[in-house]
Amino acid sequence: MNPPPPMHSDAVAAAPAGAPPLSRKDTRTLLLSALGGALEFYDFVIFVFLTETLRKLFFPVGTPEWLGTLQVYGIFAAGYLVRPIGGVIMAHFGDRSGRKRMFTLSVFLMALPTLFIGLLPTYAQIGIAAPLLLLALRIVQGIAIGGEVPGAWTFVAEHAPRGRVGFACASLSAGLTAGILIGSLVSTAVNTWLAPAQVLDWGWRAPFVLGGVFGFLAVYLRRWLSETPVFTAMRESRQLVRELPLKQVLREHRAGVVLSMLVTWLLTAAIVVIILMTPTIAQQAFKMEPSRAFLGNSLAAFFLTLSAIGGGWLVDRIGRGRALLIGSLGVLVSSFALYYDLNHGAHNFLLLYALAGVFVGVVGVIPAVMVAAFPAPVRFSGLSFSYNVAYAVFGAATPPLIGGYLAPHFGGMAPAYYVMAVALVGVAVSAYLLSNPRQQFHED
Repeated sequence: MNPPPPMHSDAVAAAPAGAPPLSRKDTRTLLLSALGGALEFYDFVIFVFLTETLRKLFFPVGTPEWLGTLQVYGIFAAGYLVRPIGGVIMAHFGDRSGRKRMFTLSVFLMALPTLFIGLLPTYAQIGIAAPLLLLALRIVQGIAIGGEVPGAWTFVAEHAPRGRVGFACASLSAGLTAGILIGSLVSTAVNTWLAPAQVLDWGWRAPFVLGGVFGFLAVYLRRWLSETPVFTAMRESRQLVRELPLKQVLREHRAGVVLSMLVTWLLTAAIVVIILMTPTIAQQAFKMEPSRAFLGNSLAAFFLTLSAIGGGWLVDRIGRGRALLIGSLGVLVSSFALYYDLNHGAHNFLLLYALAGVFVGVVGVIPAVMVAAFPAPVRFSGLSFSYNVAYAVFGAATPPLIGGYLAPHFGGMAPAYYVMAVALVGVAVSAYLLSNPRQQFHED
């Protein structure tokens, strides 16, 4: 049986009236995928929440605070730089051999290094080998996450009924951001329940060991998932791409690549700066106590998880262009308000951080834009290449760009100005989608 031909709809098309509801099997697939994604993404982001502790443990005593932080951020950035390697390789086999296999392999590759980080000796114990081992394990994490995120979006989108793709992608995004929330809550607990000396002695290891256990649980959960109907139909009808999938992407779908890279830039600015970096910035630049900084982050991650679902619902109701415009404008305004408050005493920090988390829910919109930019035979490769290359460039460059260049020129407002500038890119992409009703997108 041949699979249905790709349905081309314009860039702002909403779900058709009477779109079928999710079946029990669809719901089970989305829940298991989201839960597995949450556990894996926790493993990837817990590193940045413990930046201050890792700086003290993995570099020589007496290293200037700014230099130690920059070095830890450099190791953090290494995880982004190698993402394209994992993404391209896993996507190649995902388009040729199946989505499910790569979906399971990626989480296994994340669990092992996370567990090993929690068991690493520190600089005081083995010297320069400690940060080098930390770097090596972070690189393996980057390879794993490079295949996980685009593979997960492809997997759930191809399981979803037509007209529910926005919600399906958003549910997976909500799972990933729930991983950030879990990481934030664990970091809050460690810094609240343990004395600083206990954190440095042994407490910092617990989140990583816990993450390794989480990862192996995610591997187990994914055993119960089935291959996507779209890939199964292509395999049975022998419509799988015969040449190198990435070669076809770069030859025939360059517009989709550019579009996906631009919206990924917005994604990196929102997640890396607002969600991941702000707790450390609040402690270092604004001298906020760790417990309050991580409480605010937990609130932001919680509301982000909820609003990601709302973003996907908007995609299915009003179309990709309008939904992306709402999210971009919200990120622009809320990031300014958050950092303006931080620069003036942080009196409304918790409220404004939660509000920023709501609008960072734009991540519930972006995956639907990217998934629809490529046809099924090369979807995994197209999405993975665009997403991972953009995330490697922008995600790795963001911390040193803000700390090393923008902060000396713009002071405490530097993170906000960066996010606001990138949010304008999101507005421009939205305007393009809305002004090009004939722009072709691919839905199965």
